Amino acid sequence: MSLHSTDVSAADFEQAVIEASKTVPVLVDFWAEWCGPCRALKPVLEKLATEYNGKFRLAKVNSDENQSLAQRYGVRGIPNVKAFVNGELVDEFSGALPEAQVRAFLERIIPSPAENKRLNALAHYAATGDSKQALAILAEASKLDPTHEIVRIDSAALLITLKEFDEARRLIDSLTPLAQMDERVKTLQAQLALKSDASAESNTQELLQRIAANPGNSDARLRLARQHIALSQYADALEQLLEIVRRDRKYKDDGARKTMLQVFSVLGSDNPLVGDYRRKLATALN
Repeated sequence: MSLHSTDVSAADFEQAVIEASKTVPVLVDFWAEWCGPCRALKPVLEKLATEYNGKFRLAKVNSDENQSLAQRYGVRGIPNVKAFVNGELVDEFSGALPEAQVRAFLERIIPSPAENKRLNALAHYAATGDSKQALAILAEASKLDPTHEIVRIDSAALLITLKEFDEARRLIDSLTPLAQMDERVKTLQAQLALKSDASAESNTQELLQRIAANPGNSDARLRLARQHIALSQYADALEQLLEIVRRDRKYKDDGARKTMLQVFSVLGSDNPLVGDYRRKLATALN
């Protein structure tokens, strides 16, 4: 038995598999003494567990002795190998696959060096708020795997926080059409459309004075809304945009309403502001 391979039962399954998989992928091999294919697969799995040296752990479960586990996870034939990542069952195969196919299976569940770098970058940003250093780590990840599109998406999100809108747009535009259909990418595109359009021609106080002098000044209200958006002051921005809709629906080809919809996209449907201002917008339009 290797350092990275162990026998597991119902008594320690939660700790040895579910909890352990939150740190490193765990392969669970459901087997039995009488099963010939199990005896063929077992040394292949143990060899790979040793070779991969901690990139995954192998947990061997005797299905005859742990029938409750076999039933819980729908084991209908053995050998049955199930992969757990972050406490969840993510993939599986049945039968005594040749070593090459088992390796291919492992490559699907074990994070690549580029993915590990990406996760390090996100952890660094979450801990420090340092966008520039996180971007530097993501750049290293991109060098390891230039085809890793999630690295580009994460980089674009960080670039937006630094107001590097042109570079963020370049990364978004470089994504494949399928990746651009992702909801997160659509949100980033909405952020780019909003924040890169923020006006800096007038200061906030001047715009407020112009609105006070003429409450129907839609141009001043739109400029002020864009400034609020640039500062992520979305409630203030939505209030100005809503007032434009109430007073001048046709202003800039219904631009205020369209901008409100972009803000909704950025905030997400779970944000209380979205539900509140959707109702207000519906009332203004009726």
